[in-house]
Amino acid sequence: MNFDVALTASQAWIFMPLCLPIALWAIYTDLTELKIKNVAVVALFAGFVVLGLFALPLDEYAWRFSHMAVVLVVGFLLSAIGILGAGDAKFAAAMAPFIALPDAMLVLLIVTMSAFAFMIVHQVAKRIPGVVSATPGWKSWQTGGKGLRKQAFPYGVGISTGLIVYMILGISGTA
Repeated sequence: MNFDVALTASQAWIFMPLCLPIALWAIYTDLTELKIKNVAVVALFAGFVVLGLFALPLDEYAWRFSHMAVVLVVGFLLSAIGILGAGDAKFAAAMAPFIALPDAMLVLLIVTMSAFAFMIVHQVAKRIPGVVSATPGWKSWQTGGKGLRKQAFPYGVGISTGLIVYMILGISGTA
């Protein structure tokens, strides 16, 4: 299947050097601590505030902040009923301005598929003694989530992976 991506290659090249290390750090802290640190959320958002001025036309730049507001409200509702962690909701909201509105459904699909695939990999990996012993103290190996989440699971991995894949698709120009 081939989709045109509204994110241009030049925009993706401007955003990728910021998004990649922050998303990888969010993945690491979510695996090890089941937390996405607020500093990662603030850094991602602050990076958009600065880089967005160079990457986007001013009118589009201004509208992208509404993406964050919508995702923040939805994320906090999902967090309040126990489906998503608060850090996941905040990170998704900070990520939202990077997403062109025509690409929103594509990114949601990528995030969903990434989370589902990682859920399978994570469940298999945590049953391999060598993997668990090589990653001592990782909270994501533990069970016992909150609310509707009966299992501790780092959804930030799927969210962060979605941002990375989206930037790669932007660089390549298609999905």
